[in-house]
Amino acid sequence: MKLTGSEIIMECLLQEGVHVMFGYPGGAILPTYDAIAKYDDRLHHVLVRHEQGASHMADGYARATGEVGVCIATSGPGATNLVTGLATAMMDSSPILAITGQVPIPAIGSDAFQETDVTGVTLPITKHNYLVTDVRDLAYTMKEAFHIARTGRPGPVLVDVPKDVQLAETEFEYPEGEIRLPGYHPPSSAEESEVSAALRLIEEAERPIILAGHGIMMSGAMQELRELSERAQIPVALTLLGKGGMPEDHPLVIGMMGMHGEASANLAIQEADLLIALGMRFDDRVTGNLKTYALNARKIHIDIDRSEINKNVRADVGIAGDLKTVLTQMLPKLEPKSHQQWIARIRDWLEDSSERDILNYETPGRLLTAQVINDIWKHTQGEAITVTDVGQHQMLEAQYYPHQRPATLLTSGGLGTMGFGFPAAIGAKFGKPEEEVWAIVGDGGFQMTLCELATAAQENINVNIAIINNFFLGMVRQWQELFYEKRYEATPLFNPDFCKLADAYRIPNRRVTERDEIEDAVQFARDIDGPTLIEFVVEKEEMVYPMVPAGADLHDMKRRPKPGEGS
Repeated sequence: MKLTGSEIIMECLLQEGVHVMFGYPGGAILPTYDAIAKYDDRLHHVLVRHEQGASHMADGYARATGEVGVCIATSGPGATNLVTGLATAMMDSSPILAITGQVPIPAIGSDAFQETDVTGVTLPITKHNYLVTDVRDLAYTMKEAFHIARTGRPGPVLVDVPKDVQLAETEFEYPEGEIRLPGYHPPSSAEESEVSAALRLIEEAERPIILAGHGIMMSGAMQELRELSERAQIPVALTLLGKGGMPEDHPLVIGMMGMHGEASANLAIQEADLLIALGMRFDDRVTGNLKTYALNARKIHIDIDRSEINKNVRADVGIAGDLKTVLTQMLPKLEPKSHQQWIARIRDWLEDSSERDILNYETPGRLLTAQVINDIWKHTQGEAITVTDVGQHQMLEAQYYPHQRPATLLTSGGLGTMGFGFPAAIGAKFGKPEEEVWAIVGDGGFQMTLCELATAAQENINVNIAIINNFFLGMVRQWQELFYEKRYEATPLFNPDFCKLADAYRIPNRRVTERDEIEDAVQFARDIDGPTLIEFVVEKEEMVYPMVPAGADLHDMKRRPKPGEGS
């Protein structure tokens, strides 16, 4: 059948199983929006209030479902407003497809109205991008874009479509068969010699640790991770994005590692004689000072992205392959082992932790973020999908909201994007409508994308917003307190009345200032079928502990003072 380029885009989305997309119209993408009207019984378009929100919603959808999230924008400023969201998805390997309009082909390069070289702008922050100059190439390009976004190490792909290509007509038939791309061959299985070398190191180890990253969930290797840990009795430390890859109440899980990780996990890594890194990339927030990182440990590193192996930490055995496939190769040959003394030592560190005492502090007239988040965990039975912004509340969520299921903590790990949490929560709810979704956000980050309150209200999307309001850019203020002699430059915030703001959008809301008010407020939000906003007014000068200062040794942690000893 003969279709316009815009109609071909819609047909391709349907062929790829897309049922929702997030976007904002404009002149160069208008033909595609005209086509959306013809497909609105099969494709739901969510009108955002800023294109950055569209990219974060697509990202939240992708993280919650494992499918490709789709966002749409016009040329020029519309496309460049997607940049932060594309970079966020790129750093965290999230599969999204951005479709952007472009000025007509004859106008490209003429500095036409709303013209930007969006493929040039986004080249470093996408897995791949395209400028389609012939409508006959559009269907295959769309199929190829989905293939690249979701295979290997997933990531964002952008397809830029000039306005005249959207209007042009051609015969449409969705391409059949597999996509074959020269030079793009994501690895799958490991060589037998690599498997044997890894198993030999595991057999010889007396103090092994598994470092479980985001790749566990992206590969679907949760069961294989658990079997590896249980059969060889190896403790598991989680990265921020790895939380949920193994239930956090499992006796072999020793908590999150890194700058604000559990002291026990960091100490165990520094004393280990073997690190088994699975689907993680040894970024600086995990390792601390590389010169002193796990000096006594040999390293096994398994990752789908060959470029990550030996990039930051030298591996004794490096395997580029799909994690589930590689572990499936290893497990039948893995002999049962016991590391009772090693596990007992780590449990001693766990029991010696002073950080969790904060949950039992008597704080009349004061509200502490750790208490708020832990109480939300209790009252949701730990079953909600939580989506955070970046900062103190993000780290405290990771510490005080244990996750038992994969893809239930969605957060910007690599880029650290303020403003991510609320729109990503909207996307997650569209992807998982049956799940309870909480956006746990700071007062600073929330104000970066609070315009999406209009989107939430218009869609009546059932997302509960928990604003942790300390009237500061909290994490930056923490660094100023510790390293800049409390010179709080540009971190105190003049905030709106968040509850009145919610009223303006006709969103039910509450303000909480005392701990005994939390349960009623959480239940109030859970009882409403639609968006809600709860403002938690917390202590202004809170601190997140433990903390490994930037560039410090992983074991050189600042610990929480006892009451009366300081912050």
